[in-house]
Amino acid sequence: MAQSSGTFNQANTITKSDTVNYDGSTYASNAATKAIPSDAIYVGGAGVVVAVFENGSSEKFTCTAGELLPLKTIRVNSTNTTATLMRALYQV
Repeated sequence: MAQSSGTFNQANTITKSDTVNYDGSTYASNAATKAIPSDAIYVGGAGVVVAVFENGSSEKFTCTAGELLPLKTIRVNSTNTTATLMRALYQV
């Protein structure tokens, strides 16, 4: 697994969802295949990001425009997320 050095070579637009992960899979804690977590989230428009981690837990982060969240996440929930223009960043 890549360690975050702050250099990313892939970015995907984040579509907020309460059930569908970045890779299009539906979250299940006992799923045979797990979503590939991002190495960070870029937040283009200020607001709250509700980030979902690999174990299904979530946390709210209040962000400024242009902020980089160095979090390994599989999804950004739609409910309570007000930030915009988000990208999932990867080191591949």
